[in-house]
Amino acid sequence: YLKLVELIPTADTDPEVLERMRAFVERVLGKGAVVAKDTPNFIANRLGSFAGMHDVRYALEHGYSIEEVDALTGPLVGRPKTATFRLFDQVGLDVMVGVAANLHELAPTDESRDVLPAPEPLKRMLDAKLLGNKTGGGFYRRGRRDGQTVFDVLDLDTLEYRPAARPDLPVVAAARDHDDLGARLRFLLERADEDRGARYLRDTLLPSLAYAARRVPEIADSLVEVDHAVEWGFGYQLGPFRAWDAIGVADGLARMEALGVEVPAWVKEMLAAGHQSFYRDGQVYSPLTRSYEPVPVDPEALDLDRRKAEGGEVAGNGSASLVDLGDGVLCFELHPPASAIDAALVELGARALQELESGRWAGLVIANQARNFCVGANLGEVGMAAYQGLYDQVGQAAKGLQDVLMGLRYAPRPVVAAPHGQTLGGGAEIVLAADRVVASLETYIGLVEVGVGIVPAGGGCKELLRRIVAPAMRAAPDAPPLPFVQRVFETIGLAKVATSAVEARELGFLEEHDVVTLDADHQLAAAKREVLDLADAYTPPAREASVYAAGRPVLAALELAVQTLQWAGQAGEHDGVVARHLARVLCGGELSLGQWVTEQHILDLEREAFLALLREPRTMERIQAFLTTGKLIRN
Repeated sequence: YLKLVELIPTADTDPEVLERMRAFVERVLGKGAVVAKDTPNFIANRLGSFAGMHDVRYALEHGYSIEEVDALTGPLVGRPKTATFRLFDQVGLDVMVGVAANLHELAPTDESRDVLPAPEPLKRMLDAKLLGNKTGGGFYRRGRRDGQTVFDVLDLDTLEYRPAARPDLPVVAAARDHDDLGARLRFLLERADEDRGARYLRDTLLPSLAYAARRVPEIADSLVEVDHAVEWGFGYQLGPFRAWDAIGVADGLARMEALGVEVPAWVKEMLAAGHQSFYRDGQVYSPLTRSYEPVPVDPEALDLDRRKAEGGEVAGNGSASLVDLGDGVLCFELHPPASAIDAALVELGARALQELESGRWAGLVIANQARNFCVGANLGEVGMAAYQGLYDQVGQAAKGLQDVLMGLRYAPRPVVAAPHGQTLGGGAEIVLAADRVVASLETYIGLVEVGVGIVPAGGGCKELLRRIVAPAMRAAPDAPPLPFVQRVFETIGLAKVATSAVEARELGFLEEHDVVTLDADHQLAAAKREVLDLADAYTPPAREASVYAAGRPVLAALELAVQTLQWAGQAGEHDGVVARHLARVLCGGELSLGQWVTEQHILDLEREAFLALLREPRTMERIQAFLTTGKLIRN
């Protein structure tokens, strides 16, 4: 899953061989290559060993609990949810301790090597084989209690597990008010003298930044290589020098010196020369030349924020932007709050259609560069309107989304979607409306609406029928349609989510001509190329009766299957209500026999079922529970 590959040339390595390896790693494997020097543990594990063992030692010596440390050192500071102790469990305590011990042995001149040997509690865990996930328990142990999955935490004194406690860290909630990571880090540092949680972060973060600076140029010549090694190797938002820039180099230096943390001379010389940051205007400071050098730019890596900063935004609101990618290609960038479709996103989608119809553009890319492509409709908006009885308003909103997606499907210029990460519900329906898809390998796509007691209403049912059932019936008109309709019924009714873009093709969300890219940094450029490739001879799809509706005979078979599951206790009463609505949509309603129907026929049925289910009290209970707890309930 992680992007990093470290390349370690020796003095005898032909530079051309190194560049061929870098090209192979980046363009074929889709990884990010950094060039490291041949020193113990190279870059990522050199810095990671120090930070991991230093942070654990500090926690043990100052009485911080496992839960407190993990609440502080995860997404709050731009790191993965594994934070500190969960990371030890995931990697394996024996591996983490072994890598640090390797560094302690092989780096005798490292001024900070004394933090690397395992503290006594970790040694006792090793002896007890409490190594983490691979042995069933480490700092945490997963189990079930009262029918619920729970994570118990290890008491480091007794090596017995106890229920995990919610840490009392008010600074965490206060820091989350700062959306910008740099502002959040600065806020935490400012609170360190008065707040115990902020003090832990200050006293662990600053030593790690200084340690990285002390290792240059020992482990690598370029600050960019060091930052990329940490960002790509550990999933951090900011490597050490970008993080130091975010808090302010001069301010960080002053705080380090106040703590007695050693800072290398080159940082002080950089500041004394009037240079206030490691990065500026596409350049990076070099400790070797004492000057700024260009940051290497990957021509295949398009950056939407940079395009907008350069004046490329054609239109925008709080949920979406239209961005000029150059060469006549427009990008519909999705950036709604919580990655969920709302009214503002649909509004800008209609503007994107107007732009395509104007003749100004070769085509459109639908993309973003957020963590997830789109997780579906904004359930808060939908649930609140339904709770207030504003069903006409909800229906109009659903019709608006359908109209925009149908507009994209039949647009006069090609539309290419570039999904990645979670692409769920309405997000999947956006992808299904495109002429072509350039998907990241790590794309988790599915129609998951049944989990909250509704059915897809943006064309998801219609599109899977068109892609799975219709081709089968064209190829063999006399074949029984039930197996193909049942496949769609199970995909939507069981809320199946593809675990990769490869599986998305098997489930019918991607077609054979769609593209899967390994390098997320190159996805936007690849999608732009697809638009240009399609543009020259592009003809929109014909509007015709392109969906096969199987009618009452298949509907009866699906309803019987649902009833059988209920009799067997495998589906609840409300599950049956939702499933029967879904079956009716997929069979084209009350048609007496199978026949070809228009896409709009199925869309109308989707919207009708969606609104009917919103009137069900148990659907509203499911939506409310999900909005409140983030979990699905079976009521």
